[in-house]
Amino acid sequence: MGAIFPLTINNANPLNMKMPKIDNSGLTQNTDTPKGGDTESPITIGRRAWFTLALLSSTLLTVFFSETMLLPAIPEIIQDFNITYGTAAWIFSAYLIVAAVMTPVAGRLSDLYGKKKVLFILLTIYIVGLVAGGFADNISVLLATRIIQGVGLAAVPAAFSLLRDTFPPAKLAIAIGVFGSAYSAGSVVGLLVGANIIQNFGWHATFLAIVPFSALVTIMIAKFVKEDKKSHQMNAVESTDNISSRKRASFPIDIKGVVALSVTITSFLIALTLIQIGVSSQNILQIAGAFVVSAISLSIFVILERRIVPPFLDLRLLRHKILLPSYILAIAAGITMFMIYPTIVQLVRSPIPLGFGGDSVDAANVQLPFMITFLVFASITPIIINKIGSVKPMIIGGVISLIGAVGLTLFHSTEFALSTSLAIVASGLSITMTATWNMIVSSSPKEFTGISVGVGALLLFVGMAIGPALAGVYMENHETVEGIEGSYPSAGSYNLIFLTVGLLSGVTVGFALMLRRATHSA
Repeated sequence: MGAIFPLTINNANPLNMKMPKIDNSGLTQNTDTPKGGDTESPITIGRRAWFTLALLSSTLLTVFFSETMLLPAIPEIIQDFNITYGTAAWIFSAYLIVAAVMTPVAGRLSDLYGKKKVLFILLTIYIVGLVAGGFADNISVLLATRIIQGVGLAAVPAAFSLLRDTFPPAKLAIAIGVFGSAYSAGSVVGLLVGANIIQNFGWHATFLAIVPFSALVTIMIAKFVKEDKKSHQMNAVESTDNISSRKRASFPIDIKGVVALSVTITSFLIALTLIQIGVSSQNILQIAGAFVVSAISLSIFVILERRIVPPFLDLRLLRHKILLPSYILAIAAGITMFMIYPTIVQLVRSPIPLGFGGDSVDAANVQLPFMITFLVFASITPIIINKIGSVKPMIIGGVISLIGAVGLTLFHSTEFALSTSLAIVASGLSITMTATWNMIVSSSPKEFTGISVGVGALLLFVGMAIGPALAGVYMENHETVEGIEGSYPSAGSYNLIFLTVGLLSGVTVGFALMLRRATHSA
């Protein structure tokens, strides 16, 4: 990653650009982003910038709208294809694994070849996957289409990078907040309309219903969105210069590093999926083997990235005193959110006295305040960031989430109490996540925003995979209800899950305080 580090390129600046400052971590400090809020004179944002923001936010809204709509369809898919719940788990795992693998790759490609071009290609692939999913007639075809759709989620780094090209640094938090709130908006809309679409038109329609909107957004992005081409031109020049005595990759992107990282992520997430399905004597060796493969391939990846120039991911990026805590916060957020989702569904649908004895609609209604609150606070957090910076909202959000976690642990005997505590957790989590993404985007070297955001998204996806697996391990402690067939998670398992949410909230506060010290010393 040539431009991140202090280098002399043929003793000249080939692009006649102002060279960035270097901090003591070896990484380029971003000199175009203020540390605190908007302290400059009022900056106006043109209509084109807002229009670009609306288009880019629509990509995230589309992806999570279709994903949330698919959730209620799982029982119908199981029945139609005559598959087990364990097999059905791969409908989401396959999507998540591919998204996690492709996100850093797409981020690096957007840095090298242009964000708009990469974004357009990925969205086109996603639309192909949606259309194919609408006609899937067996589980193998459906899983194949989910793999294709997973590529579409990798468009996030390119979209983030385009936002940074479009908005001035002092107003970037607003753009990131609106973009991030599109996730919640898509989830809320999908949760509200998904069940009706499935009931009236069948589960295949969950894919086909979003195709026209996705195609329209993709075409409009290709036609109207502009990008700053200086960044990837700079990378292209530096990729051809002699910048180190280390072994040079024969291709602009380190293919060996990509393969090693892909094996690491894939095997790790496969192990987590097997844990989520259930640990047994039959699959314990598979789980252990997947973790071993992941550890070995991670070691190979580290060795490769130390030797190859330009590396796919320079490891010093992970030691950056601002980015590293931000990445850890992204993991914690992913674990928290996706540990809560399956837990609430199981709690609501378990029979009395181990649960509320509700149906899928009841489960959706209990979770709806969480989604709506997340959306509201994602929308207002940018205003807070512009006033007091990104770090203080992280601390505030962590404390609020901790309060909500205490409420979940102590008061989850009624649907109202459960929804109220969930809303409190969501408000804190939304504030923290919005501020974290603002920190990652604004603190990354501008010409490498794609790969930096890609790493953040990758770690978020890993957290999203860890969450359900961890919840599944807790809920292995089952009890039976007299007169009702089957066994269900015990009351104690829910307490452990909610206590873990509180622990993660405490971790969030700790790393936010670490970030506060890092930004003050910068």
